[in-house]
Amino acid sequence: MKPSVIARLVAASVILFVILAWAGTLPPDADLLAKAKEYFQPLPKEMPKADNPLSQVKVELGKMLYFEPRLSKSGAISCNSCHNIATYGVDNLPTSIGHKWTIGDVNAPTTMNAAGTVAQFWDGRAKDVEEQAKGPVLNPAEMGIPHEQFAVDRIASIPEYQELFKKAFPDQPSPLTYDNMANAIGAFERTLITPGRFDKYLEGDTSALTQTEKEGLNSFIERGCAGCHFGPAVGGTEFDKFGIYKPYHELTGSTKLDEGRFDVTKNEADRFMFKVPVLRNVSRTYPYFHDGTVWSLKDATGIMGETQLDEKIPEPELEALVAFLNSLTGEIPKAALQLPVLPPSTEQTSKPDVS
Repeated sequence: MKPSVIARLVAASVILFVILAWAGTLPPDADLLAKAKEYFQPLPKEMPKADNPLSQVKVELGKMLYFEPRLSKSGAISCNSCHNIATYGVDNLPTSIGHKWTIGDVNAPTTMNAAGTVAQFWDGRAKDVEEQAKGPVLNPAEMGIPHEQFAVDRIASIPEYQELFKKAFPDQPSPLTYDNMANAIGAFERTLITPGRFDKYLEGDTSALTQTEKEGLNSFIERGCAGCHFGPAVGGTEFDKFGIYKPYHELTGSTKLDEGRFDVTKNEADRFMFKVPVLRNVSRTYPYFHDGTVWSLKDATGIMGETQLDEKIPEPELEALVAFLNSLTGEIPKAALQLPVLPPSTEQTSKPDVS
């Protein structure tokens, strides 16, 4: 037998041994479920905020404002432009396109389940979805509104909005304010909860995941991925360094070095610290990482193994991990998928400003 044939047979035997050995480590269903419950919880039914109580009229107003392009200077960009409800709260672009076709610096995070996370934006500069909603409207590279009063005046010029703000904030003498615009949008975003098969599994239905997905879940825990990606949203609970063992840009192909939370705090300990992304619906929120440099979930998972765990994950295990990550795709609330009918502009708001 030729040496090359022998070498191939030996290599195949080694690979088969690795696959069988790894697959045989899966614990019984009850044990794996108990282990999973140490790290994860089902998504909550609600994500309330004490000082921004939800009501149907407030959520409906927030939904209208989320889809409202007149909250941009050009009258062409809305929250939904970069956080498309139909594509799981993202725009599936490396970085978003803003006012005057400006290309943004960072990938748009999903708005799905975002209200339950520790902070907003990759660098955590906003404490919650209400505060986050104020930022893009005034950002010259995003929606381009020059100042808060400009936005208030434009929305206040539409009579239907004046009435809706009165109903949504009935105890306030002057309810149509910039803060309340953000409160309404935040209220809508607090309804963007996407339960799926993984929740059924955590609630005790072990048949909700396939055998391969369970193998991926077990690997996700045993490898240490759940040390950062934990909680109901499978992430979003803390900030961690991207590139613990290897600089992230060496593997992702990033051309611009983003220093993450350091840019906000100027604390050396925060250099390259980013909010751990939510992995709910991760199969639909490509491209990946803060600069959207990686399009394949499998590639992104392998990169995380090298940068965060100093491990090159074997192919069969990598496939199982991706299968588990695919099982985290949930269902977008049906009410959110129904487009709102926006009120007509008045003369004051009918002409867009693209300057």
